[in-house]
Amino acid sequence: MIDPKARLDEVGERALLRYLRERIPGGPGVVIGVGDDTAVIESLGPFGLVTVDALVEGTHFRRDWAPPRLLGRKALSTGLSDIAAMGGTPRHATVSLSLPPETPFAFVEGLYDGLLERAAETSVNLVGGNVSAAGNTVVVDVTVLGQAERLLRRSGAERGDRILVTGTLGASAAGLLLLAQGVRVDEDGALSSTGLWTESSSGPLLRCLQAHLDPRPPIALGRALGETATAHAAIDVSDGLAGDLLHLCEESGLCAWLDAAALPVDPDAAVVARAGGRDATEMALGGGEDYQLLLAIAPSRVAEIRELALVWGVGLTEIGEFEAGEPAVSLRKDDGREPLRVAGYDHFRAGEPPSEAAPR
Repeated sequence: MIDPKARLDEVGERALLRYLRERIPGGPGVVIGVGDDTAVIESLGPFGLVTVDALVEGTHFRRDWAPPRLLGRKALSTGLSDIAAMGGTPRHATVSLSLPPETPFAFVEGLYDGLLERAAETSVNLVGGNVSAAGNTVVVDVTVLGQAERLLRRSGAERGDRILVTGTLGASAAGLLLLAQGVRVDEDGALSSTGLWTESSSGPLLRCLQAHLDPRPPIALGRALGETATAHAAIDVSDGLAGDLLHLCEESGLCAWLDAAALPVDPDAAVVARAGGRDATEMALGGGEDYQLLLAIAPSRVAEIRELALVWGVGLTEIGEFEAGEPAVSLRKDDGREPLRVAGYDHFRAGEPPSEAAPR
């Protein structure tokens, strides 16, 4: 047993790797898992899918805001969301960690608690990775491998397609705002501090923090969309609804409009926004990290996809339409349309605020 309070420079690389090898199980499709130079997996079918996401301390999270277990869950969920957006089934994942030598072993233990929980929930096998010493910044880099019978891409939207989105929007952005105000959850995801808020607001606070720290993409629906070919195009909402819709427009060579009244603004995000004098609709349009699916659907198939979403227990809202024109996004209100200024998070743009104030 390793003392949870021990620092990694006291534990050593070999002991850490032995611990990880003992913790990580094999699974279906895994020929050789953790322990060799590479993992060996069975063929992934007609199309193999590969996606990678890194959560970097100071850019995507703060250790004093994100419990390690929830950080592990989120680190895997971001890649699962990408696989769902391609209409695929996630199968395997690798995890690379860059850790300061003074990191407590308990951090790694909690991180893998979350990774393995999320992997078990989604039938994903952790098959390997890497550990490395870093300066003073934690980096959790996860690669997810999946498979698909047919591909669902960003470039397939057609003129007249309806725009639909799963779930609700804005809760993750509200959760990030609450973290900046001192609201916290513990390792189990229970509310541990309400910050400046009263206990009577605990329900909305907790749900917004959960949306930000422990997102749950509609993975099963994404797989079903790939199997049934009901969608022309898709993308996951990670950088904000408006920005991700613009990606669909650019890849498909179309423009699009959104109905302001139809946007599924998360009710808990609306509570947080009103209390802080903010616009909940703006949170829904540009907040980011909702990890929902944004879809282009032929009008004749909207009813079919609604039934499919109902089977998987996923909310689905029609919010706009694709049109011919130069790639752009506008917002339709009672008094007409206005072009949307798309301002998703840009890692390298000069003057970009720190991640603690702006979701990825």
